Amino acid sequence: MRALLRIVVGFMFVCHGASKLFGVLGGSMGSGRPADPGSLLGVSGVIEFVGGILLMLGLFTRPTAFVMSGEMAVAYFKVHLPRGIWPLTNRGELPVVYSFLLLYLAAAGGGSLSLDRLIARRRQAIPATRSGTVA
Repeated sequence: MRALLRIVVGFMFVCHGASKLFGVLGGSMGSGRPADPGSLLGVSGVIEFVGGILLMLGLFTRPTAFVMSGEMAVAYFKVHLPRGIWPLTNRGELPVVYSFLLLYLAAAGGGSLSLDRLIARRRQAIPATRSGTVA
């Protein structure tokens, strides 16, 4: 189940990042155009696009999710909180939910269907073959 959550959240972030980087799906902030690459929106587009792909693959899940959780916290405090304290009235529900979902993935990891798990299993098998003894 965690893998499904990770994949869906990753896909949503790929979509958000693609809109900011490539001007697709309505473009950056609905402008129909990409964000300026040097702007905060451009940087967030890179984090969302690359991070979303990594999440979907379950590769570097913990650090990726941690960085993305922080990005969502910054989005909430920088964009939504100045509009009011309550997420329901400042339209900040989505960044709050994403931030805590990503924080959960940062703590829990990618789950059984992830490249992280596959790599960990292979690393556990390697020391037995590196010992220099042949069974």
